[in-house]
Amino acid sequence: MTIRVRFAPSPTGMLHIGGARTALFNYLFARHHGGQFLLRIEDTDRERSTPEATKVILDALDWLDLKSDEPPVYQSTRYARHREVAEQMLAAGQAYRCYCSREELAEMRAEAERSKKPFRYDGRWRDRDPAEAPAGVDPVIRLRAPREGETVIHDLVQGEVRVKNAELDDMILLRSDGTPTYLHAVVVDDHDMGITHVIRGDDHLTNTFRQAQIYDAMGWARPNFAHIPLIHGADGAKLSKRHGAVSVLQFRDEGYLPEALCNYLLRLGWGHGDAEILPREEQVALFDLDGVGRAASRMDYAKLLHVNAVFLRAAEDERLAADVVARLERDHGVAVGTEAAGRIAVLMPGLKERARTLAELAESALFIAREAPLPMTEKAAALLTEAARDDLAALLLDFDNTDFSKAALHEAMKAYAEREEKKLGAVAQPLRAALTGSTVSPPIDAVMEALGPIEVRKRIFAALGE
Repeated sequence: MTIRVRFAPSPTGMLHIGGARTALFNYLFARHHGGQFLLRIEDTDRERSTPEATKVILDALDWLDLKSDEPPVYQSTRYARHREVAEQMLAAGQAYRCYCSREELAEMRAEAERSKKPFRYDGRWRDRDPAEAPAGVDPVIRLRAPREGETVIHDLVQGEVRVKNAELDDMILLRSDGTPTYLHAVVVDDHDMGITHVIRGDDHLTNTFRQAQIYDAMGWARPNFAHIPLIHGADGAKLSKRHGAVSVLQFRDEGYLPEALCNYLLRLGWGHGDAEILPREEQVALFDLDGVGRAASRMDYAKLLHVNAVFLRAAEDERLAADVVARLERDHGVAVGTEAAGRIAVLMPGLKERARTLAELAESALFIAREAPLPMTEKAAALLTEAARDDLAALLLDFDNTDFSKAALHEAMKAYAEREEKKLGAVAQPLRAALTGSTVSPPIDAVMEALGPIEVRKRIFAALGE
């Protein structure tokens, strides 16, 4: 058997962090077992589903490198098939037409509220003759669900779960306008797509009992089900907007690396010993459902930030430099020329050691692309005392006698500090302020080497007010 799994988001909004983890678990499970990962867009909510939301989902999955092995299936294109299956069930006596009016259904709900019981359709059209149907009522098609015994699910994460059939009612398969309900469409689509394992959030667990009854009524083999716990906020409540960034593309915009986010999400509900940082190849090799816990996970943004910093330091400098240039132009309105882009690339090893996100990395590289005179932080400006200005002017003469390599520049600063009987930091820090406008940067000798003699002279003169 070739394992086939699917991720089936609804394009009624953004792809959120919980959905991203579900997609990741499906992807890794398929890859681990040599199977196939598929994508289905469940766009049957005509009012709320939008092409824009679909694009956001596809963009997010592409950014996370969770690519489907086949073209996406769009549920809205399969209405005819959903109706066909409902009609088959109707012909086989596994479903029936229900002619209840809105008023009757409203009265049933009111009675349930008065009795303080969950609303369940009472099955009044289950065995009635359609000839008794009232005029002007378009019927729905309902499942003729079993009333005795239990429906049992052998869940690969939750274990055996069961519900008494008396607690379930005859669910609607087709609405009166002929469109399928979500629960019916999902079963038909999963069957037709050959899905062997349904891996999704445990908020769908109650749906599974009803879906299992549709499989049974059609005589179809059920897929294996695995319901993974949800992600909660740090306070233990269900993750929501009030907990901070939850949209996947918001994490991208804030400067997280996709591999870092995936690594964090993998460890959020799945474990393998003490392993914390795992490249995608190891994730595929190790992941299986027996490592998924049953308890809800809590989103820890500090931990995510730490994981991102680890991946950032390991990322290729060329990739980071390209992202920084794009962010400087997009987020800071700074036009980065070829010369400045080259300097950013040269300084990237030192820049990335101090950054936790791409946004922080771009912020730290901003001084490279700016023109003199540079804006100064308050601390940097305070370093440019009269004595420090004298040091800067003298250092310029010493630098003129170097080859402007990192080593030569360092020796020139060291020699000047010794000659003036000053600590090296007392010389280097004002120089850093003049060249970067800040008190924090990569090693200042590396900064000078990257900027080159002309730019260094220009910035020091600007800092001296000349």
